[in-house]
Amino acid sequence: MTDMQPEVRYRFGVFEANAATGELRRQGIRVKLNTQPFQMLMLLLARPGELLTREDITRELWPEGTFVDFEHGVNSAVNRIREALGDKANNPRFVETVARRGYRFVSPVVRIADGLDAEREEAVSVGDKDTGFGGSFLASPADLPRSSYAVVQTLFVLLQVMYVSFYVGALTNLAEIDELMSVLPHANGMFRVVEVSAAMLIAVRVFLLCAAMFHAPEFREKFLKLWPFLLLVDLAWSLAPFLLLHHINVGMAVACTALLVYSPFAQRALVLMGAGKQGVGG
Repeated sequence: MTDMQPEVRYRFGVFEANAATGELRRQGIRVKLNTQPFQMLMLLLARPGELLTREDITRELWPEGTFVDFEHGVNSAVNRIREALGDKANNPRFVETVARRGYRFVSPVVRIADGLDAEREEAVSVGDKDTGFGGSFLASPADLPRSSYAVVQTLFVLLQVMYVSFYVGALTNLAEIDELMSVLPHANGMFRVVEVSAAMLIAVRVFLLCAAMFHAPEFREKFLKLWPFLLLVDLAWSLAPFLLLHHINVGMAVACTALLVYSPFAQRALVLMGAGKQGVGG
């Protein structure tokens, strides 16, 4: 690196990686990471949120004509990175394995370039890319706690089953719902909205259920694109307990509604924590 070139550093979580010195530090304390894993880490940090294929990694780390077991070399480098970061393959906070394709860096990254005049910071936040709508105030992957894949997957699946049961229950008790709504303004229109939306949303929930259970490719990205729509319909359907006033009292309906208001945010958090993602090592 010449004197005229800026020093590039990357900050992510409690870590900082310095391209000029080849050092990885955790809260200022140096973390041991050999040259090749560090080079791979820098490749990932330079493209946060993007898939880095094994071919990309091999091409960058080993010059053409090098004779080496590339598969073993890449796997070893990833394992060393995860050890240094305290990361886990089955519930990654930093390096995510994309089965049979490659890896991506999933934590928010800040790129810092020190020029001759002043320091310039450029936020390259994968949290914004991943969270999309509302990224400025919603939790990013780095903000969420670690939990086992089995826990987050089970909770996400149960939430989808819960919603399907709401929709099926509504369609099964249309006569009761029609009677409850008859005293409201525009009762017929509201009744039709409940009827049609319940039928449509069954298909949406079954899609999410199957996608999560069978680990659909790019499930998290697809879910987060769909999430603003789910937020709107889930908030509307948080009033579903009031459709059961023939069976529960108003206080119980209010309590259930308060819990359901949080449900779309819980689903989003569970997806960011790994629900729907195939737990493979790397």
